Amino acid sequence: MIIITGSIQVRPEHREEALALGIEHSRRSRSEPGCLAHNCHIDAEDPLRIVFLEKWADMAAVKTHFAVPASGDFVRRLSAMGDAPPVMRLFAAEEVK
Repeated sequence: MIIITGSIQVRPEHREEALALGIEHSRRSRSEPGCLAHNCHIDAEDPLRIVFLEKWADMAAVKTHFAVPASGDFVRRLSAMGDAPPVMRLFAAEEVK
């Protein structure tokens, strides 16, 4: 499984628009093959920080997701609302039972 964490610090005037965009992106992404989870959150300690948590079946699914034109559009639009570029990290993981 691939776990992706991402976040962006948005400017106050863009908070609601960025949050709506993030929720829309997460909902769309959940319908893609290999997407196990894709959620948009607000940082409880910093309401201007939007956080994403994604789980994908494998790296092939992630690469397909990144190639979807709507994914690129999402990153461009969200980046324009931030104080700094978004931060994203990818992790390979196995569930411990």
